[in-house]
Amino acid sequence: MKKLFLSLLTAGLLLVAMPAQLNAAATHEQLKVVANKTTEQKDAKELKEEKEAQVLIARLHEIDNMDKSDLKVSEKKELRKEVRSIKHKLKELGGGIYISAGAAIIILLLILLLV
Repeated sequence: MKKLFLSLLTAGLLLVAMPAQLNAAATHEQLKVVANKTTEQKDAKELKEEKEAQVLIARLHEIDNMDKSDLKVSEKKELRKEVRSIKHKLKELGGGIYISAGAAIIILLLILLLV
């Protein structure tokens, strides 16, 4: 009986998670609309952080598009350090906690089993 309950619960959770994955592909215009709505609601501090993040992302793209075949080993090492520091800064600016769907299912199952 317990196995049946767990299998039905798992199937139900998978059915709930599936539609969210199907709608994950958003068009470029939809992303622009969402971006415009969110920027209107942000205050000055958040706008400053967003601009800083855009500058950092632009630098990452610049480094990625660079021709690294002509660089010396020490210059490549310096670029790697710069990329790591930029990614670390972006993580600090992003904030928030992200949980994958699999982790959420496991947490729910553990809660149900322990209760």
